[in-house]
Amino acid sequence: MQHDEVIWKVINNGFCSFKVRTKLQGKDTQNFCRNEYNVTGLCNRQSCPLANSRYATIVENEGWCYLCIKTIERAHSPKNMWERIRLPKNYAQALALVDKHLEFFPKTLIHRNKQRLTKIHQYLIRMRKLKLKVQPKLVGEPKKIARRERRREQKAEKIALIDRAIKAELVQRLEAGVYGDIYNFPKQVYKDVLEEMGEEKDREIEADDEKELEEEAEGEGDEGPVEFVEDYGEDDDYEDVEGLGDLTKDRDGAGGDSDDDSEKPSSSKPSKKPTRKRRRGAREIEYEIETEVETAK
Repeated sequence: MQHDEVIWKVINNGFCSFKVRTKLQGKDTQNFCRNEYNVTGLCNRQSCPLANSRYATIVENEGWCYLCIKTIERAHSPKNMWERIRLPKNYAQALALVDKHLEFFPKTLIHRNKQRLTKIHQYLIRMRKLKLKVQPKLVGEPKKIARRERRREQKAEKIALIDRAIKAELVQRLEAGVYGDIYNFPKQVYKDVLEEMGEEKDREIEADDEKELEEEAEGEGDEGPVEFVEDYGEDDDYEDVEGLGDLTKDRDGAGGDSDDDSEKPSSSKPSKKPTRKRRRGAREIEYEIETEVETAK
């Protein structure tokens, strides 16, 4: 037969595998209970599930809440000692079901079960919200594996640079005709390599052209403000027209002299081109014609 007082004396004064003792700073020790059926989590006479033959608690499993009830009538069968009732996910319906099954239990025990049900519903709601949010997943990376991968990457980069250098040197020698007809190599591969090199050069040229265009566009955008200046060209045009009239007269006079000189057996050198000296305001035009006459033998 189960006797609650005897069980509590043994647990309280002796050893209990569920009891946890903690020492607070400057205060007395506080005892806690790790039994899953404990309502409050404290180790005392009212909350101990082992020392109470009539007990009730609420347990959560995979998102569902269960009301567990213990009665003295099932004390002879330990495997059937706890009656488990699944509660609905609706909070109001779950509270109504707790009141229905714990109608004849002590009021303090009913209140503690309702508090436990409220806390369980709150953290279930928080869990659902956290699952909907995107959270970073922290994954540990072993240092040895990371170091090994880093060394492999460095070796692969060095090998790739050496291969590229060898390939470029061989292509240059083949272009220069160093080997001649000594070796028989596939011409298609050689052509493909040349095409790749040509494409790379074209890309570089296009990149340079784009840079130049960008620089020109920036230069055009930096142009200063437009200024308006007075026109000084009308008087100069009139002076040029007057100078042309004098030039035609001189040419006519020079033409008559040349006809007279042409009758003589002599050779003349070509005249120099007239020079114009422009000055602001009054302008003078001078023409020099030099002729040398050689006597015929």
